[in-house]
Amino acid sequence: MTSTLESKKHSPRSIKRATIVTHGKAPTIGPALARVERVAREHGVKLIFPQEEREKHGLENGGADPRGADIAVVLGGDGTMLRALHTFLGTDVPVIGVNFGRVGFLASIQPDQLESRLARVFEGDYVVVELPTLEAEVEGKTFVAVNDVVATSSILGRMVELQWAVGGEDLGRVACDGIICATPSGSTAYNLSNGGPVLVRGLEAMVVTFVAPHSLHARPLVVARGLDLIVWNRTLDVDVTMLVDGHASATIAPSNRMIVRLGEQRSLLATLPETTFFRRYRETFGS
Repeated sequence: MTSTLESKKHSPRSIKRATIVTHGKAPTIGPALARVERVAREHGVKLIFPQEEREKHGLENGGADPRGADIAVVLGGDGTMLRALHTFLGTDVPVIGVNFGRVGFLASIQPDQLESRLARVFEGDYVVVELPTLEAEVEGKTFVAVNDVVATSSILGRMVELQWAVGGEDLGRVACDGIICATPSGSTAYNLSNGGPVLVRGLEAMVVTFVAPHSLHARPLVVARGLDLIVWNRTLDVDVTMLVDGHASATIAPSNRMIVRLGEQRSLLATLPETTFFRRYRETFGS
């Protein structure tokens, strides 16, 4: 039974072509890839390999465009899932994960279930969940995040002073190590480790959480769609680095700012019907 609070779902389509995204080195993930290939042959599914995957696994060059696949199968953890969700933003290709990472919260298949559950996926027994993204803007350049946008000191160990506003209303200045803005899917990552709340899939909101604030009053804030978060760097002599899904993407000089909002694009996460948000939450973070 699936949760009624999860995001809007798409009707699944039968799988004729699947693309593959893997983590790690070929000798490590190769046996798992061979298992996927066997399941694909048994179900008449053609596998499409992106160029980097062909090079990694020593496959012949050429082939169809991975963006024309019916689904993307990820062999890896949450980092690889994020990479795949980014890759297929703006397409109709949903992403399903087999967890070969450490946490794997976004994955819905465990390694020992690969054959049985991937067979179900290839037969059309899956759901597709829309996940909101973030748009971050610095000096006229726009970046898209699936998980989170972080503004942090460019000098390790140096505190920064950030001024912030939401919906055009100033909320003051905070001395801190940084600030996190996360989507519901990203709320279980860096945001959670900093004491921020978990946002259930289906919420059209983002969460704002400070990193090590030098204040008793800087509490996480959940912000609805349509309200922009603006963060100014008010530190006189330290730049602020903007990280988009963990990657340094822009520098915010003193007196400059970044703007973050819920984006128009949505990433497509495929899951098994019984692998709900609350089930994965309990399995991953429960005692």
